[in-house]
Amino acid sequence: MHGPTHSTKELLARLVAFDTTSHKSNIEIQRFIADYLAQHGVAAELITSDDGEKASLFATIGPHDVGGVALSGHTDVVPVTGQAWDSDPFHLTEKDGRLYGRGTTDMKGYLACVLCAVPDFKRRTLKAPIHLAFSYDEEIGCIGVRPMIARLGRDLPRPRMVFVGEPTSMTVVDAHKGPVRWQATISGRAAHSSMAPLGVNAIHYASTLIGELAAIEAELKESTIDPRFDPPYATLQVTEIDGGTASNIVPVTCRLGFEIRATPGLDVEAIEARLRRFAEERCLPGMRAVAPEADIDIHQSNRVPPFGADRSSEVVTLAMKLAGHNSTHAVSYATEAGLFQNGGAPAVICGPGDISQAHTANEWIAESELEKCSAFMRRLAEWAET
Repeated sequence: MHGPTHSTKELLARLVAFDTTSHKSNIEIQRFIADYLAQHGVAAELITSDDGEKASLFATIGPHDVGGVALSGHTDVVPVTGQAWDSDPFHLTEKDGRLYGRGTTDMKGYLACVLCAVPDFKRRTLKAPIHLAFSYDEEIGCIGVRPMIARLGRDLPRPRMVFVGEPTSMTVVDAHKGPVRWQATISGRAAHSSMAPLGVNAIHYASTLIGELAAIEAELKESTIDPRFDPPYATLQVTEIDGGTASNIVPVTCRLGFEIRATPGLDVEAIEARLRRFAEERCLPGMRAVAPEADIDIHQSNRVPPFGADRSSEVVTLAMKLAGHNSTHAVSYATEAGLFQNGGAPAVICGPGDISQAHTANEWIAESELEKCSAFMRRLAEWAET
């Protein structure tokens, strides 16, 4: 079966037109992709979320009994709320060699290149299969790819290697940091502010925790130096704070959000254990001396593992060959590469577009980036056929 041919630009326009902001469903875009693949004789499986509102897509082109290459990308985009766009973010607009629209760089441009290459993949007698692995909710913590990875090697084929198409300007990235996020809830006791000693001020103890986090941050700047990253160390920051009721009430609760952008090899568990120990030894005794019910709850809300590939591995060597580069890079943003690697599928990152355009108003991708990615796909097809 051979469906109609489409240019990369036409496919990108269709993909951008789907508003797949992470808090919305992505079912319609995945059905469109599945239908497109079906027109070219490729069967796709949708792996739906528990509520049926989201889906990942997995498809295989070529033989099913040997290891192949998975092309991984996400369908969701970040919100446009509060951003001043010069054009409709969900309508592809072309100007001076640039294609504007939400997700053009991050990362529907890559998806369009992959889909445009499908007819070429189908025409060839592939000796190594090419898998498509398109996920949801990457932007809020690589959520949708996890159930798909859990099935690799069971009822889905485990790829021999994975190319993640996040924007790298088609350079090869073999390492990135991993965000680990926590929520902390400090529970004290309310009292009239004129009788402050009768209460336990949750904001006060939250500030004590923040002081310890600042001390850990300062240590990370000295102990996790890796010049391949920018900044060249693991970062820690408080990202959210909410507490108090009124200016004349001792605040009974305070909530903190904080994250570490971990470098490969960082012992995140040791840092969490240190903070819990600090809370137990430096905060709770004083709190509970006044209010036995006082508590501090610290829990991890999301974790994307840092990623570091073996630079001599097949996946890195092949990616450099296909991209025409003889060196690799490290980045500070995160991808699903570490999750694939932990799931037994070695990965690397290489995709079109400049990461500085991701998440911005008037997001755009250069047509030349799509051309470079399409050339990469042609070379991949030739490799898979030999």
